[in-house]
Amino acid sequence: MQTHQLRIGTRGSALALAQAHEVRDRLVAAHGLSEDAVGIEVFSTTGDRITDRPLADIGGKGLFTKEIEDALKEKRIDMAVHSTKDMPTQLPDGLEIVAYLEREDVRDAFIGRDGGGLDDLPADALVGTASLRRQALVRRLRPDLRVESYRGNVQTRLRKLGEGVVDATLLAYAGLRRLDMAHVATALLPLDRFPPAPGQGAICVETRGDDERARQLLAEISHAETVSALSCERAFLGKLDGSCRTPIAGYARLDGEKLFFHGMILTPDGMEAHEVSGEGSAEDAAAIGERAAADVRDRAGTRFFDSWS
Repeated sequence: MQTHQLRIGTRGSALALAQAHEVRDRLVAAHGLSEDAVGIEVFSTTGDRITDRPLADIGGKGLFTKEIEDALKEKRIDMAVHSTKDMPTQLPDGLEIVAYLEREDVRDAFIGRDGGGLDDLPADALVGTASLRRQALVRRLRPDLRVESYRGNVQTRLRKLGEGVVDATLLAYAGLRRLDMAHVATALLPLDRFPPAPGQGAICVETRGDDERARQLLAEISHAETVSALSCERAFLGKLDGSCRTPIAGYARLDGEKLFFHGMILTPDGMEAHEVSGEGSAEDAAAIGERAAADVRDRAGTRFFDSWS
């Protein structure tokens, strides 16, 4: 039986496997390892198995990570690869995100069954998406459309779209690119009108906080600019108690040593939204995100958050 020097845990979707292989390939290249030295173990998570209900109704983002994190805590694997936007801001005790790969394109891709973009859909067309952020933004921009929850992996959603279950859907463009499926996007949504989820487009690697070997190996493949941007975005999300019940957008970018942040919070019906901006030194990334969260929370007022409960 093959004994691996390193064991990577991941979900079993095509996208999750592509991300795990990217981490493995980077580790192999950075440390001169053989591919056989790094094993990939696939886990079926509760979030993958239950697809007939909105994520918020069955426990939130953590359902996509629980089984993998249990294996990590029990030392059955050495590290876990995730889509950062799927990660809760509060991790289980003893676990940490210690690396982010260089970020991909952060935009949302629009896929219309008949082509075109969001503005081209006729009134009363049906848009399917499981993301409350995407639902709220669609309702904000096109209140004449119908929106419903629409779960499943990339291939499942595209198959349902082709069968006419919905007229359009939205997916992270980064995921399509990683699957060599960028061509299915019929439009890309602009960041100023359709800001992304915090962490969108970034692969993160989680490990045990006391595993210095894994930490040192991963340090060689972690991308410093992405680390700063994600520190800001996840601080923003964390201070707003972000969950699958909360439509929150946030995007940080670096220009040299300076970081610029744009965030948005919405009511689920998209009828009310508040935007916030922040900037400062990249070294203060988390503080910029926290200040932006406090600012937008104060301006929105307590009544606004009643719709999030």
